Amino acid sequence: MTRFLVAMLQLTVNALRDLAPIIVVIAFFQIVVLRQPFPDLLSVLIGLLCVIVGLTLFIQGLESGLFPLGEALAQGFAQKGSAIVLLTFGFCLGFGTTIAEPALIAVAAEAADVAAQAGAIVDSDRARTSYALELRIVVAVSVGAAIVLGILRILKGWPIHRLIIGGYLLVTALTIFAPAEIVGVAYDSGGVTTSTITVPLVTALGVGLATSIRGRNPMVDGFGLIAFASLTPMICVLAYGMVTS
Repeated sequence: MTRFLVAMLQLTVNALRDLAPIIVVIAFFQIVVLRQPFPDLLSVLIGLLCVIVGLTLFIQGLESGLFPLGEALAQGFAQKGSAIVLLTFGFCLGFGTTIAEPALIAVAAEAADVAAQAGAIVDSDRARTSYALELRIVVAVSVGAAIVLGILRILKGWPIHRLIIGGYLLVTALTIFAPAEIVGVAYDSGGVTTSTITVPLVTALGVGLATSIRGRNPMVDGFGLIAFASLTPMICVLAYGMVTS
């Protein structure tokens, strides 16, 4: 029990240290530049405390649960020796974690509201819900495909830089032909997929898989899945905008 409390205290100190730069920046501009008191200082301090506690628990959850779970699953599938099962699991993992991403849900809902206001879709709750759901599904499917591609790269030893360069060349080409109103949404979709749920599990999957396969270096081959998970949504959302426009 004592060891656990010491570990939690250390994580709390680390969380406070990580948040210190943004706290200093906000305080400096609020007090020195704007020369205004903090609105409802008590609420701000309580909110800051909640952030510190939440970040501490989140990091502890990653270290205790998600990272070991992801690595254990990857090692188990590698030992099973079935590439089809491994790729199916990778797709389901990418789809499931992405469809549940709070950041993606928020961005999709905002994109639906803006699309309704601009007249791109019918201004109704049903149309906005449908638009947001379609966008989330497109992004989730693309991340699932990205994980499949990343797993194949680890299994085959493909050089990551060629795949990444080719992907961004495709993004650039699609940007030229895609409707202007979908371009920003597509680019933001690439960012929101790499958030609190997807990143820990996908990273652990890649590292665990590279560790389990003979001839693979976890530092060289274990990382890079997140890059694919960020790249493919841009491609798919741009293509989706071209098809539905």
